[in-house]
Amino acid sequence: MDGAAKVLGTAQYVDDLSAKDGELHGATVRSAVARGRIRGIAFDEAFDWSGVTRVTAKDVPENIVQLIVDDQPVLADTVIHHVYEPIVLLACEDRAKLADACAAVTIDVEPLDAVLDIASSLAAKTVVSGEDNVQTRYLITKGAADSEDSETKIDEALAACEVVVTGEYSSHHQEQLYIETQGMLAWWDEAGVHVTGSLQCPYYVHKGFKRAFGLEGDAIHVTQAVTGGGFGGKEEYPTIIALHAALLAKKSGRHVRMIYDRTEDIQATTKRHPAACEISTGCDRDGRLRVLKMRAVFDAGAYVTLTPVVLSRGVLHAGGAYSWQDARIEGLSVTTNTPPNGAFRGFGAPQTIWAIERHLDRVARELGRDPAELKRQNLLVEGDTTATGQVLRGSVGGEECADKAFASSDYFAKRAAGPVIEGRKARGIGASLFMHGGGFTGSGERMLKGRVAVDLQAGGRLLIRSGSTDIGQGTETVFSQIAADAAGIDVSQVSFAVPSTTTVPDSGPTVASRTVMVVGAIVEQAAAAVAAQVRAAGRDDESWVDAADRLLAEHGELSVLKQYEPPSWVDWDETTYKGDAYPVYAWSCDIAEVEVDLDTFEVRVLQFWTAADVGKAINPVMCRGQLEGGALQAIGWALSEDIVWRDGHILNPRMTNYIVPTALDAPRFETILVECPYPHGPGGGAKGIGELPMDGGAPAVAAAIEHATGVSMDHLPLLPERLLLASMAGTTSQGAI
Repeated sequence: MDGAAKVLGTAQYVDDLSAKDGELHGATVRSAVARGRIRGIAFDEAFDWSGVTRVTAKDVPENIVQLIVDDQPVLADTVIHHVYEPIVLLACEDRAKLADACAAVTIDVEPLDAVLDIASSLAAKTVVSGEDNVQTRYLITKGAADSEDSETKIDEALAACEVVVTGEYSSHHQEQLYIETQGMLAWWDEAGVHVTGSLQCPYYVHKGFKRAFGLEGDAIHVTQAVTGGGFGGKEEYPTIIALHAALLAKKSGRHVRMIYDRTEDIQATTKRHPAACEISTGCDRDGRLRVLKMRAVFDAGAYVTLTPVVLSRGVLHAGGAYSWQDARIEGLSVTTNTPPNGAFRGFGAPQTIWAIERHLDRVARELGRDPAELKRQNLLVEGDTTATGQVLRGSVGGEECADKAFASSDYFAKRAAGPVIEGRKARGIGASLFMHGGGFTGSGERMLKGRVAVDLQAGGRLLIRSGSTDIGQGTETVFSQIAADAAGIDVSQVSFAVPSTTTVPDSGPTVASRTVMVVGAIVEQAAAAVAAQVRAAGRDDESWVDAADRLLAEHGELSVLKQYEPPSWVDWDETTYKGDAYPVYAWSCDIAEVEVDLDTFEVRVLQFWTAADVGKAINPVMCRGQLEGGALQAIGWALSEDIVWRDGHILNPRMTNYIVPTALDAPRFETILVECPYPHGPGGGAKGIGELPMDGGAPAVAAAIEHATGVSMDHLPLLPERLLLASMAGTTSQGAI
């Protein structure tokens, strides 16, 4: 429904919003070292500072960014924990003078030793605070490991297995690279503070202002501008840039607009967490999986941000889509002196699913089995229990997804035929099977209490008021479809209110594959409730419009507010990490066919098949678009996206050398929608699928490369030079090499 404005160029992104008289442009002066103590800040006396607003940590009422843990300052004051940490804010009407002003600021820093990766952090002591650098720990146990001496018991269970396989797997940073960079416009007036910008979660920003400025909620007005992509990168980070713009606006008494350029956006903002996983599994000689022991370590960066949520999702998906009799899954996050990492599509699950999928490929080699056949044999089905002891109660489409993807791609015939060699090119095929939980973990939805309002308007129209944002994924369209169907009216009679904390209820954040499945469900309930009142009041000879207008005339207004309630049977223990981690899962099977140049080791994905259990496709075209877009991001993470670091600095903060796949790199996609309805989902059973397609692409591509060349890769990214080195090291099985 927002397509016409975007195609015609009339959509108003934050940098398109009309400038106010005397508007200032904001900029940030950042650290140039990874760790240190701030000894002083000097403003060059020879520079003309007239017309330049200056803000430091002393100007912040409470110098805390409100998130899970109170560890991140709005502006660094005494210590620096990463390169690019913000220290000074400047604003000026003249952009050229603003750039000169930034160069006229000197930060006097005493450099300190820094740790910049997981291994160094685990070996070091006290990067930020505390006895070690571990931030968060989780432990999941099942079966033999479900005892006080869980590690000993799981080791005993492994030793009793016929086949034991051990491996190590790692994954790397990934930049969200939304096309529109971070941006905010802020000003103050008699009503309080106003910020409008590119964001996913307006109420996150609202909470940040309550904390940093000590304001009451009704004095804070956070509004989403049209947003050009987020993928998690605009979940928590917009709070920081909004606070920065508002600090400058308060001190200057003017409107302040802060828009990052691409370099600053890549350097300073959050990314996907790197992860290192150690796995040992035990199985029977016939391939029946028995025992899983896994340790996953995530690199949080300098501050906690959303790491506990990301790590939680990672460990909860670490067992993959498979049935394990006994399991011990340990997760921990560590601090490093790199910019803090945060949410990114899949948030934790892609890292651990990469590890378990590659590990099962290794198990298959040990058994002399086709890896997809081994995985299909061990897929979870209805009635099985996950690693947390959750009984899968329905809407379990894993087997159907696998069978349809195998059939569509002719997977088994292609695998059996071996790699296809044509000159100096080798072609192979690989598969991954996976699932992803919908909504917040455990009792998260009960705590969120997400709410939506649907208003009746003149002419029988409905207005949806929700804090759930459209960041390009189609929320406005799908919510309108859901409301129209529930009310029995045409979708053209439904409008979607601009998300603003002044006018819409808090629906919870636009994250975690919860928007359609969770918030859409209460949109459906609210719209149906409005329609029921209109029809109950209508006369036999009245149309919908006449009845609605008469009802409004009699009552002045009609609005229904609904709050989400998860299914009553959802039972989760946050302390033991046992029970129903998610009310339902989406399921998928990805198959990639690749061509590898045997001289350059460049990899081209020729075709990509996805069969995904989406519950119910509310809008099949956009549903396929989500699945294919996520798969392409996963292919980029696998093959080309590599942030290059040196002493905590990013060396490739540009789209010219941080390489994401474009339309020209996209394979032919065949996307199969499998519908196993979830009874509590809207529109006849929709489930969340936003995260799902990020999870399986990388291991499917790696399996295909191994089939083509025999080169087995357990560490991302799969760059040509890494493939070459692996082939030279002799880490190959069967294949073209």
